[in-house]
Amino acid sequence: MQGIGTEEIFMSVSYKKLWKLLIDKDMKKKDPCEKVGISPASITKMGRNGHVTTEILVKICTALDCQIEDIVEIVPDKKGILAIAVLRYWN
Repeated sequence: MQGIGTEEIFMSVSYKKLWKLLIDKDMKKKDPCEKVGISPASITKMGRNGHVTTEILVKICTALDCQIEDIVEIVPDKKGILAIAVLRYWN
């Protein structure tokens, strides 16, 4: 959460770029588990746009020969924006 004046911006992680890259390389979500040696639980977390360690992201980038910005992006959290809108409405 980052404060800008009286505004708060909530940010989330998105792995849409990773899923697109896997499709472009004709790979399935389970393939990084086998190729990279990461657990299925990590892939499940990423499928839910959850947080994983930097080590996992680096392993994926190394295996797919890409940069971190090719697989992950930081995006505004719509839930946080909705919460702010509700608070403003009631204030």
